[in-house]
Amino acid sequence: MARDAVHGESARPHSHERAQLLYATEGLMKVKTDFGVWILPPRRALFIPPGVVHQWTSLGKVTMRTIYVEANTAQAFGDVCRVIEVSPLLRELILSLLDEPIEYPLPGRGEHLAMLILSELAAAETVPIAIPWPRDRRLLAVCEAIMDDPGSRRTIEDWAAEAGASARTLIRLFPKETGLHYRQWVQQVHLAEAFGRLERGDSVGDIAAALGYASPSAFSAMFRRILGKTPQHYLGSWRAPLQRA
Repeated sequence: MARDAVHGESARPHSHERAQLLYATEGLMKVKTDFGVWILPPRRALFIPPGVVHQWTSLGKVTMRTIYVEANTAQAFGDVCRVIEVSPLLRELILSLLDEPIEYPLPGRGEHLAMLILSELAAAETVPIAIPWPRDRRLLAVCEAIMDDPGSRRTIEDWAAEAGASARTLIRLFPKETGLHYRQWVQQVHLAEAFGRLERGDSVGDIAAALGYASPSAFSAMFRRILGKTPQHYLGSWRAPLQRA
């Protein structure tokens, strides 16, 4: 599927009989399910298993180039959403398959491209970026407020007062509801915000200041600890010349 979206465009909650690899060659997308939120810059795609209800919102001009995988074949890739690294080869294979008819002939070029795509998906690196979403109404209010203001300096005690719960209750609810401790969850939000700002061309120093870090090095250390790479590395990879869309 090839689709372009303008800033703020969104899709209502929906699901597919097939798995979907939701991918944009340009622009930034936010994807949400009942279980998590993901921010997808170029070179990242979200694998969505069949039947998972999701919605997406474009955070700028977006050029979507996504593929669908038949449900039985998709079982090999798991039953949970995951962000994958889109290699230059996988990107070109997706674009090449889009040049073929939707119902491409078998055997033929389309079949060969599809088999190569499945092979690349099987070998693709999973990127440990996800914002697990809670169901408890008190924690939900806190998480929505943090997402709206990721650079907030408010403490867990401040959030607790607003949510009508004790700090101890929130500290207990975070791992129970999201699988992450409070600080870990906030760091995932910071990473998502950082990707958006990097895509817009913000400097590492500006991003660190906006997210409340004491210095660019402190922010870079958090980024590298979780992802194994520095922000500069990601920024360089996104700015690599990619002309075909």
